[in-house]
Amino acid sequence: YRMTSVLNVDSIAAKDGTSPVALTKQSAAKAWCNMNGTGTIAIRGSFNTTSITDNGTGDYSVTAVTAMTDTNYVCSSTSGQNSGDQISANNNLNGSLARTTSVVRTQCQRSTSDNALDCGVVETIRMGDLA
Repeated sequence: YRMTSVLNVDSIAAKDGTSPVALTKQSAAKAWCNMNGTGTIAIRGSFNTTSITDNGTGDYSVTAVTAMTDTNYVCSSTSGQNSGDQISANNNLNGSLARTTSVVRTQCQRSTSDNALDCGVVETIRMGDLA
């Protein structure tokens, strides 16, 4: 005989009461980052992100606190600019995936000319399983 159960809670917390609850084997974002990619780059908001790196004009690396199990996870990046430029962001550098289990590299460029461009808003998200 099997009973159905309902769990009603207001919040779920880690054992220490303050840390985020680890998400494993669930279809939820495992890491995300919203950053300012102009001037001195800075993280505006993030989850499971430890640092960002400015690799050059329109070229950024985002490092996760907890790595993914392998490089077959899904990653998406977007970018935005306050001017009239049409901007695209991608995670393919020279035709190859620009990621490791811990780092995603994103490049921003003008859609009309393919020239690299620092972007006011750069966002990345990762879906998959944590190591």
